[in-house]
Amino acid sequence: MSRLAVVCGGSRGIGRAACRLLAQRGCRLAVISRHQDAARATVASLHGANHVAFSCDVSIEQEVHKTFETIQKTCGNISYLVNAAGINRDALLMRMKPEDMMDLLHTNLLGTMLTCRAALRRMLHSQGAAIVNIGSVVGLKGNIGQCVYSASKAGLEGFTRSLAKEVASRNIRVNLLAPGFIRTDMTAGLREDVLAQSIPLRRFGELEEAAQAVLFLLESSYVTGQVLVVDGGLQLVM
Repeated sequence: MSRLAVVCGGSRGIGRAACRLLAQRGCRLAVISRHQDAARATVASLHGANHVAFSCDVSIEQEVHKTFETIQKTCGNISYLVNAAGINRDALLMRMKPEDMMDLLHTNLLGTMLTCRAALRRMLHSQGAAIVNIGSVVGLKGNIGQCVYSASKAGLEGFTRSLAKEVASRNIRVNLLAPGFIRTDMTAGLREDVLAQSIPLRRFGELEEAAQAVLFLLESSYVTGQVLVVDGGLQLVM
């Protein structure tokens, strides 16, 4: 029987690219997005059949609980979980609205905690189960105008390492991907021609390159509690 992979934030960016690779590997996909139509669009684009779309706001515990219950009832036990749901609102801390701070922390950090919590009981009977959380190189190094975004992503590192310790005895692995500048809708407004000059490889990363790293972490059976940086060498000069 094919593995079931749940991808939160699977309707765009790295999440959508990961869905494509996982489907090509023969996995069944449960694609989660805030918007049902967006999740369905991803499902319609995937190789193979038996993929399912779900709408869920990962920052709301009741929605997460209900969604994962439905996934188990309709699709079975979960083998893989990818947490790619996230938002970004840049501003200097002095100018940032408290509601924007809460939205960032609730979606990027609490949302990942809630989905991991909901998935774990449904992974206990899957051989080689794995979780990949999507952080950011900014969470490791910080950046001007991204204090709260950086804090939300930095929190994922501590959370990922601690959870990896908690569930290793159950043969569940947990790792963190920390991408740099990847060509997504989040980076669409940035001056790529200027910023690329500060990246040793002199370009932004492609979605497929980040997705390949997600796949590596999901399938590498002796890797857990690690942070994999995919940034073209940006961290070397930050």
